[in-house]
Amino acid sequence: MVTLGCARNDVDSEELAARLAHGGWEVTDDGENAEVVMVNTCGFIEQAKQDSIDTLLEASDTGAKVVATGCLAERYGNQLADSLPEADAVLGFDHYPDIAQRLDAIVRGETIESHAPRDRRTLLPITPTDRHSTDTIVPGHRDPAGDDATGLPAHLRVMRRRLQSGPVANLKIASGCDRRCAFCAIPSFRGAFVSRTAEELVAEAQWLASEGVTELTLVSENTTSYGKDFGNPDALDTLLPALAGVDGIARVRASYLQPAELRPSLVKTIATTPGVADYFDLSFQHASRNVLRRMRRFGSTESFLELLETIRGLSPEAGARTNVIVGFPGETEEDIEELERFLTQARLDTVGVFSYSDEESTEAAELDGHVDPDEIARRHEHISVLVEELTSQRAADRIGTTVSVLVDSVEDDGVDGRSAHQAPEVDGSTALLGDVDGLRPGDVVTAKVVDSIGVDLVAERVPDAKA
Repeated sequence: MVTLGCARNDVDSEELAARLAHGGWEVTDDGENAEVVMVNTCGFIEQAKQDSIDTLLEASDTGAKVVATGCLAERYGNQLADSLPEADAVLGFDHYPDIAQRLDAIVRGETIESHAPRDRRTLLPITPTDRHSTDTIVPGHRDPAGDDATGLPAHLRVMRRRLQSGPVANLKIASGCDRRCAFCAIPSFRGAFVSRTAEELVAEAQWLASEGVTELTLVSENTTSYGKDFGNPDALDTLLPALAGVDGIARVRASYLQPAELRPSLVKTIATTPGVADYFDLSFQHASRNVLRRMRRFGSTESFLELLETIRGLSPEAGARTNVIVGFPGETEEDIEELERFLTQARLDTVGVFSYSDEESTEAAELDGHVDPDEIARRHEHISVLVEELTSQRAADRIGTTVSVLVDSVEDDGVDGRSAHQAPEVDGSTALLGDVDGLRPGDVVTAKVVDSIGVDLVAERVPDAKA
């Protein structure tokens, strides 16, 4: 099993691994000796698509059967199969419930009809509250079929097998998206927004805790929409404390927050609830009102700064990160200056900077005012340099503060972890000094920040302090 792309794909791969194991398959990372290499692909942007294709081609060199799943397979289906004969099968989301039987057939030499692409938004009712009564397959959600072989209700069954060890795991709370951002094609192949029930999520969190997980990262295409399809837009306010209260879970982290949907009550819940990281992964994308409108998004420098001020009024040391796109059609030098103004005042811990590129079947690809690629590259470099300077300064500002650090690794050369404002893999880390003997991955300790290197921190453990 090879997984590409985002955290949601990581969870999908663990669902597939569980289904395969249930069907008699052994899931391994030994591609040289496998009968089948399954690649869970990404189909978001051009570079991700190319990485997926390159991985599939590389897999074919092993001599094993090659199966494409995931977003690229869902988005292009039989088109991908026709252009990539090296893949023995291209399977979409609808194939997931009986994935083991599909692989059985493939190794027998049978031909599996490739997935036929379609807009998955059309598979669920327009009205969000009607979406739980359909038979549509949604990866990571309960099977419409009902009870499993053990007799447990499907919504309590945890169809998941961990593919990575360690104290941190992703928990998918919803799938799909109802927003219509001009640059994004994800809703067309991930479908309309649908939440998982709190009961189902707490059951999975309990199982993850029993597997040694101490930190949960909640993932979805749009976390702030959680519960709207239950008729309860405040559902995340109660879900977060419930997950934080699971025995063995030390920290719960929310990600993929839409600023336009971030209600005051949810801000307060994230900023002040014990066991919930005061961490805000905010999808700003830009700060110029004009660019945001063309993106079909909302906000401005002033409204975003006001939101950050509200957050820090509740939790002065709260973490905040975002991604921004430069070079969107119609973006001017004045718009870039506005983005600079926002970033300079926002004091963000981490910023991902992306260059705009046309994505087929999106509104943005048809807009006028496309920026020259060389100019996009110049703007990307300019903003990236600014961001590196600003985020390094933000880390330096944390020197002298006290942080709660979750230990990720204990090696001969030191102990590394992450403070509450540092999400796994994307936000830097915290190196621990002082009394670190006996620490294990998953432990949470209190430490004082004594230095910074870029976005990374160095902190000395506070003796006898409990995080």
